[in-house]
Amino acid sequence: MSHSVQQTLSASAMPRTAVPVRTPFLREAFEPAARRVLGALAGFAVFVLAWQCIALLVPEIPTPGKTWDAAARLFADPFYDNGPNDKGVGWNVLASLRRVGLGFGLAALVGIPAGFIMGRYAVAGAMASPIVSLLRPVSPLAWLPLGLLLFKAADPAAIWAIFICSIWPMVINTAAGVARVPQDYLNVARVLNLSEWKVVTRVLLPAVLPHILTGVRLSIGTAWLVIVAAEMLTGGTGIGFWLWDEWNNLKVEHIVVAIFVIGVVGLLLELALLRLARRFAYVEE
Repeated sequence: MSHSVQQTLSASAMPRTAVPVRTPFLREAFEPAARRVLGALAGFAVFVLAWQCIALLVPEIPTPGKTWDAAARLFADPFYDNGPNDKGVGWNVLASLRRVGLGFGLAALVGIPAGFIMGRYAVAGAMASPIVSLLRPVSPLAWLPLGLLLFKAADPAAIWAIFICSIWPMVINTAAGVARVPQDYLNVARVLNLSEWKVVTRVLLPAVLPHILTGVRLSIGTAWLVIVAAEMLTGGTGIGFWLWDEWNNLKVEHIVVAIFVIGVVGLLLELALLRLARRFAYVEE
């Protein structure tokens, strides 16, 4: 046997190393997103199918097709204005967002500083904690009659209800965040002889910011839930009043449209604040 033949046989007898097959870059990048999109579409298709079946069993429930047609007519001109009690769905959503913004903003102005004080000073926390624990479980709508008594008008009463329901998550989360700041941070601030203002702005605030944003996210979701119920009771312009008015007019398909509008707006608010929270999130090394 020749030398070249022996080399060929020995080479063929050696075990071959497996070459890893690399997944294309585009597949690695888009496969998770495609899976999420397809999963969402499949879930939505199941939801619509179940809705269609329920509508066939209960004739009072509008079908998805009928609801879609009603939504198309409503959103063809969402900002029409035929008087105080006949405005488009767009104006009603904006009116509700305005009330939520005012009540939520006032709650942030009061709740976040109050949380800082409760978490920073043990005496203040001991005094305020029982009051917060007592008032936090109260339904926000239970405060609405008191708001009507105090302000003598429906609009500020609704803002008052949003304020009182939005303040507790911000107070509790801010106080918990301040209480969990490592003592080493405060010791360094004491060694550097920092003023209380610098301790709050340069030491506490950066460390507590994720907790504050968590409270803000919880508060905005609660505020959007409360405004719908408050507007049903107080009347005027707003998505809650519009929903109740459509019930009085027996337009059930408009009620279903209002439910979807409320859900979409609440989802957008949640996503916006979630993105803001991720922007200020940090990872401790």
